[in-house]
Amino acid sequence: MTTPYGKIIRDGLWSNNVGLVQILGMCPLLAVTSTLINGLGLGLATLATLVASNVAISSIRKLIRPEVRIPVFVLVIASIVTIIELVMSAWFYDLYKVLGIFIPLIVTNCSIIGRAEAFASKHSIGRSLVDGLSMGGGFALVLVTLGAMRELIGQGTLFSEANLMFGEAARSLTVTVIPHYHGFLLAVLPPGAFLGLGLLIALKNVIDKRLEKRAAQIPVAIETQVQTN
Repeated sequence: MTTPYGKIIRDGLWSNNVGLVQILGMCPLLAVTSTLINGLGLGLATLATLVASNVAISSIRKLIRPEVRIPVFVLVIASIVTIIELVMSAWFYDLYKVLGIFIPLIVTNCSIIGRAEAFASKHSIGRSLVDGLSMGGGFALVLVTLGAMRELIGQGTLFSEANLMFGEAARSLTVTVIPHYHGFLLAVLPPGAFLGLGLLIALKNVIDKRLEKRAAQIPVAIETQVQTN
């Protein structure tokens, strides 16, 4: 059965979000999200890896023998990550130094090999491309949101060190949201990342329950209206 594009997008961005539902890729998610820019940098790198690997694996899926599919998937993903790492070291060297080992570690991100196995190896290039964009976009959104939360609570700013990604001209992009703020150290330490992610997951669960409750009330309201008429 062919998966509809709408469901692919909803799953990636919300219903089956890599960071909030599947709880995959936790090491980079918690380690580098001390600022919004760090989260954005790693999020875009992961997004590019997911899109490229999904498209590549979908393109060759009929040529891969089942018994060697996992090694082939890993080889494809590792090649793509190496290209992304070289591009970042050439064009975004300062950000590359900040993210450090977490760029090559994208190869070991379970969500990428998981999408290759569960989706790209079984679907067309178009659907695999959309899946990569949705899953990667959902993961990047979590990284950026968590990074923004930690930076705001920890430093009282947003877009701090934007020059790492956008060049020296972007230094002026830093927004001081809370003036004369001395910071909250816990927010930028690893425990702050766990607490922030926990709050995001809790918020998603609350929203999901409210949406389910509202959806359950709609048929009842329609039936009541019909009976009244």
